[in-house]
This record gives sequence, structure tokens and C-alpha cells, in this order.
Amino acid sequence: MPASSPSDFSLLPFFESSHDLFCIAGFDGYFKQVNPAVIDLLGYSWEELQAVPINQFVHPDDRDITQKHRGNLWEGKPLLRFENRYLSKDGKVIWLSWTSIPKTEEGLVYAIAKDITHVKEQEKQRNQLLADLTAANDCLKKLNYATSHDIRSPIGNLLSVLSMWNTSAITDPETLSFVELLNTTSQRLKESMDRHLEGLQANDPLYVDLTEINLRKAIDTVLDSVSRLLLDSNATVSIDLKDFSYVRFNYNYLESVLLNLLTNSLKYAHPDRAPEIRIASHRSGNKKIITFSDNGLGFDSEKHKDQVFGLRQTFHQHSDSRGIGLYLVHNHISSLGGTITVQSEVNVGTTFRIELHA
Repeated sequence: MPASSPSDFSLLPFFESSHDLFCIAGFDGYFKQVNPAVIDLLGYSWEELQAVPINQFVHPDDRDITQKHRGNLWEGKPLLRFENRYLSKDGKVIWLSWTSIPKTEEGLVYAIAKDITHVKEQEKQRNQLLADLTAANDCLKKLNYATSHDIRSPIGNLLSVLSMWNTSAITDPETLSFVELLNTTSQRLKESMDRHLEGLQANDPLYVDLTEINLRKAIDTVLDSVSRLLLDSNATVSIDLKDFSYVRFNYNYLESVLLNLLTNSLKYAHPDRAPEIRIASHRSGNKKIITFSDNGLGFDSEKHKDQVFGLRQTFHQHSDSRGIGLYLVHNHISSLGGTITVQSEVNVGTTFRIELHA
């Protein structure tokens, strides 16, 4: 048990019995007080916890980003829903979600953390299952198309031969009935294969419905859906659609694209500045171009240019990075004949350029 106790002793049972992690840390980077849940989860004694800087208990891959956010606390800025990994004494990785409130006049930070390791494991399993199912579905789709195509070709050849057959020259009634049955069966088989292909196409992204979409309304809908995140992040969004305000696209796909790009900008915001997001439209020849820019952490887009839109590709040690969002964005756009490219620089920001047919 820590050497000191909360000054208000009426809160002591609450402090000691909570399963959540309660911590008081100094601006010097050391624990000043923890509840028993911290000791039980991490496996360190109170003497061990207070002997070294807190960052020594953080997972090595999360130490830099944790230190940057800790700097914001020292400036008096609360830290809400921040997730990082700690290492227990026996080497186990533990995911924690933090709410931290600084008291600058006291030089202290009051923090509560929840153990979300089980949630992260479930997400990992779910995402792996999603990736496996996507790959399996792609294989089955290719097999369906290949099989349908390969079978339709000989059926077409058979029907061509039957159409050239002069049945009037056949005098045997039984032979004539067999030829007519063969012709009818072949025709029905072709119709069945055609319906099969139409069914595949009806569920294929290449055949999704396209409509004229008011781009500003779509953006506003997405902004409204994440309004709380925008407010918590102190983010600003500027929109310039003077060159065009309508696009021909699939509405569900467009919402998904905008939502993924917007949440990426918030997720990878630079800890030293508020997010600034800019959405603009302009024309180039017969192309409609939408640019989506931010001033976030950025990454080396030249170094990773062949990986940016790959499945499960990540470029930051962020707790919520899955490498799925940009993969979906790319597939939504490319499946409807558009293109998306990215320019990004570390600590400067990122710009996505979407090109659509006018």
C-alpha cells in the first residue's frame, strides 16, 4: 500500500476498493500515489512503482507519444480517452485507457485508467477474421466468375453448332426429339448461367448504384456524426467547394470515404497543435478533384508509397491503428473508376487527392 493516503479520508474506501486504476503523478514524471488496483494489475510493489519514472513502465513503442501528451498535461490541458500500453512486471502487455486532469498549481496530475486489454484482443481477432473473410470472399468471387465464364463458352459453342444443324434433314423421330431436347437443355443452361452472373454483379462493388450527390450535405452529415470528437479535439474544419458541389458516386461509399479520412485526421493529430482540416474541390480537365488535408503527425509518404492503401498497413504507434480504413477508402474509390493519392510529411501533415470522372 502507498505510504500516503487521500487527504479526504471519506474517499479512502472508494480509492482502495475500485477496480479502475487511480493514480496521482507529479510533473516530475513520478507516481505520487496509486491505488491497490495499479499494484495488482502491473505486479510491481509501491516501492518499485515510485522508484523510477512512470515512462519506464510504458511499452517502449508508446513512450514517445505518451511523453508528448504528458507535455500537454503540464500545460494544463486535460487528457481524455488516451490509450497506451504498459508492461507488467512479468512482461505482459496491458492496454489502458486514461482520463487525466492536471492541477498546475499543485504540480500534480490526477488520472483514472481502465484495463481495456480484453477489448483490444477482441478487436484484433475481429479484424483478423474480417481480413480472412475478405480474402476468402475475393477468392470465391474470382472462382465464381472464372467458372461461369469457362462454362458459358462451351455452352455458347454448343448452341452455335445446334443453330447450324438442319433438323429438317432428320427423319428419325427419336433422333429429332433428342436434338430438340439437347437444344432446349443447352439454352436453359445458358440462361441459368446468365442469371448466376447477374446475381454476382448485383452484389459486386463495380455494379453499385451511382447518384448525383450534394457533396456539402454529405460532408455535413459526416461532421455531425463526429461532432463530439471534433469538439474534444478543438478541431477546425474549412470547406471550399466553389469549383463544384455535386459528384456522381455511391452515397454509402462517399460517406465511408469522408468518415475514414476525417477520423484519421483526428486520430493522428499532432499533440502540439489543434487539428486543422481542409476540404476543397477543383476541376482539372474532365476530372473532379477533392483534396482532404490536415496538419497532423504525417508520415513519410515517399518511403511508404507502395504500402499506404494496403490492408493492415500502419505508420504510427497509435492504439487505434488497424490499417483497414485507408484500405476501404482506396477500394471504394478505385472500384468506381476513381483514383486516390497521398502526399504526407512527418510533423507537417497529410493531403489526400481524390480524382473522379466529371
